[in-house]
Amino acid sequence: MQSEGEWMRTEKILLIDDEVGILNMLEKILLKEGFHSIVKATSSKEALQAVETTPFDIIVLDVMLPDSDGFDLCRKLRNVTEAPILFLSARSSDLDKLTGLGIGGDDYITKPFNPLEVVARINAHLRRNSILKKSMQAKPTKWDFGSFSVNKETGQLFVNGKEVRCTAKEYDLMIFLCEHPNQIFTTSQLYEQVWDSMLMGDEKTVAVHVSKLRKKIEPDPKNPRFIVNLRGIGYKFVPPKAGERP
Repeated sequence: MQSEGEWMRTEKILLIDDEVGILNMLEKILLKEGFHSIVKATSSKEALQAVETTPFDIIVLDVMLPDSDGFDLCRKLRNVTEAPILFLSARSSDLDKLTGLGIGGDDYITKPFNPLEVVARINAHLRRNSILKKSMQAKPTKWDFGSFSVNKETGQLFVNGKEVRCTAKEYDLMIFLCEHPNQIFTTSQLYEQVWDSMLMGDEKTVAVHVSKLRKKIEPDPKNPRFIVNLRGIGYKFVPPKAGERP
């Protein structure tokens, strides 16, 4: 049997509804699901105050609130948070649903509702958002390999401390290799990724650009150590290890 701590989830949830009974019921079910960072608000004012101080991961929002229309609140929330917003409302017309989704809502559930469905949708949105965040995590923009370095932000290649000029495609190829170290790519794959095309004649184009890059970064271009050719397979970028001297 797992302990309570093992079930604890860190996602922060904001529940907004003027019906305290619904808030308490949702909170009880979410607690059983392992969520422990739950904030409840019964008005637009309380909700906005909560969002100003806490970065919520998902928001469940009723459309009918005592001090504001839920749609208006959604618009205001979208100015300060990108968290998924799940509408929970007794207003069930197609117009209401389209309005809610059109102004920034991510989902719309009508009352009466199955609490387990609400939890399932919350989990689905959190899972999707987590995947999206991971895919959007910042990739390195600078690489220092000792004898040469690349700065994606400024579009510069430095070899032995001196800037070396590159054509646009030479630089694009260099960046692609830096972002995919120790991975083997066929000439067709490199052409498709760097030139964004699958046209014939890619082998010669790739080979020419690889040769030019080797002349710029390799100590001995005729015996490359960094951009290596695996005969009959393709190319692989092997960055020097820390402290390794060319």
